[in-house]
Amino acid sequence: MANIKSAKKAIRQTKTRTFRNKKIKDEIKKQIKHVRVLSQENKKEEAEKAFIIATKKIDKAAKVFVIHKNAASRYKSRLAQRINAIEKKK
Repeated sequence: MANIKSAKKAIRQTKTRTFRNKKIKDEIKKQIKHVRVLSQENKKEEAEKAFIIATKKIDKAAKVFVIHKNAASRYKSRLAQRINAIEKKK
């Protein structure tokens, strides 16, 4: 256990940040899964609406460095590819 005041504060900050980052990441994963499920069910309009929400959450997470900007770009790209593939299936 830390004895120095600054070290104790650093531990508190780490806990707070870890909790916040985990909450954001969990929400992103939930939205990505929602878009994937809708795309598998060939529900293009609903998937596009969910994609917009997911994109906003991904961009916000990248903005505050919860996820890397390239990872955010990759997530959005892959989701867009899934949605665009719905037309080709029909």
